[in-house]
Amino acid sequence: MQIRDSSKEQVYVENNKAKSAQSATPALYLNFSFYKVDSKWRWLNDLGRDEAAKEFALLISTANTKMKIRTYSTVGLRKESDFMLWMISDTIEKMQVLTSKIYSTVFGKYIEISDLYLSAARPSLYSNSIMPGFMTDEKPMKYNIVYPFIKSRDWYLLPFQDRKKMMDEHIAVGRRFPQIRLNTSYSFGLSDQDFMLAFETDNLKDFQDLIVNLRETQISRFVVKNTPMLVCVYRSIEDIIRSLD
Repeated sequence: MQIRDSSKEQVYVENNKAKSAQSATPALYLNFSFYKVDSKWRWLNDLGRDEAAKEFALLISTANTKMKIRTYSTVGLRKESDFMLWMISDTIEKMQVLTSKIYSTVFGKYIEISDLYLSAARPSLYSNSIMPGFMTDEKPMKYNIVYPFIKSRDWYLLPFQDRKKMMDEHIAVGRRFPQIRLNTSYSFGLSDQDFMLAFETDNLKDFQDLIVNLRETQISRFVVKNTPMLVCVYRSIEDIIRSLD
């Protein structure tokens, strides 16, 4: 008599589902680039700064026709950065081209990347009803809280059903906050973290309440790192540059 291992069968079925979903998911890469502005930028005269801002804004506008770019201010929120560019593209080469062109602008001479996170879109193993916000045409919300996320190796060695049970609890908590938009992407093999999380919200208190609730779920036992948490405010790039005067 042959004994069937239902847990292995379930993993096989779920992996096949994930492969099928992955083949149907468009190739999308995400780049979260945080920039620090040199204090010498403020030494330029007003006309010089204004012209440089227009040049940089035109570059971002042009690049937006080839991929999706969102611009965020972090002025006064993180000491290591002043603004963030969130790039979403079908190739990483387009991100490289834009970054190269950024450094060729006048404003680009005064900025350096302080943090950079790379990830990619993949379907969830645990729910086929989760659509990340960056794959929709939804307008950006006021705030975007970005952070890398690493789970322990013990998590990945657990039976699939055990992981799914904990993820179901985790997802259920998130669904109690429909006013918060989730953007989960995957960094395995691309960067140092496992995932990149980006939560969009119009109310930071709502996001804080969500995090407090998620701390009480079982999956929190397997979190190795979920910092730095980078609060970003959605603004046009010209407004961001003017705020640095």
